[in-house]
Amino acid sequence: MSNQTTQLVPTPGQTVGPFYGYALPFEKDNELLAPGSPGSIRLQGTVYDGAGETVPDAILEIWQPDAEGNIVQKTGSLVRDGYTFTGWGRGSVGYTGVYTFTTVNPGPTKPGAAAFISVALFARGLTNRLFTRIYLPDNEEAHANDPLLSSLEPERRQTLIARRDADGGLTFDIRLQGEGETVFLDFQ
Repeated sequence: MSNQTTQLVPTPGQTVGPFYGYALPFEKDNELLAPGSPGSIRLQGTVYDGAGETVPDAILEIWQPDAEGNIVQKTGSLVRDGYTFTGWGRGSVGYTGVYTFTTVNPGPTKPGAAAFISVALFARGLTNRLFTRIYLPDNEEAHANDPLLSSLEPERRQTLIARRDADGGLTFDIRLQGEGETVFLDFQ
C-alpha cells in the first residue's frame, strides 16, 4: 500500500428521466378527487423545452390546499378512494407533452393571500427536479400583495399565473427555457 492519500471524486449527477412506465404511475394518480365531483376542475397544460418542442416524458407532482385554504393532512394519496382529497397528485405528460389533473381551485391559506398550487417537475435532461407555482388568475389584489409575485418583473410574473378556461378549469403551460421561460424556485 502506498502512503499517498487518495482523492475521491464525486460521482457525476444523473438525469431525472426518462421514466419507466412500471415504476411511477399508480391508479388515478392525477385525480386529487373524482372527475365530476362537486367543485372539481381540470388543471391542464403543456411542457415545452428550450426549443419550443413538447417534452414527451415529464412527470409533474402538485400539492395544494383544499378549496377553503386548509392544508390537508389526510393519508391516502397513493391509494385513491374517490372521496378523500389529500392535496397531492402526480401525472405524466404523455407523448404530446400535455398533462392533466382533476382537482379543486385552491383557497388562500390566509385572508388576502394569493391562492396557488405548488409544482415539482421531473423531465429528461434535468439533473434535479424543478419547482414552481401555479397562481389562480382571479385575484389581482392578492397577486400584488404576494411576496413572490411582487418581487418579479411583470413579464416574468405572468409565467406563474394560469389561464381560466371557459369551463372553469385552469391551463398552465411550462417552458423550461427560452422565451417565456417559467419562473422556477430554488429552495435552500
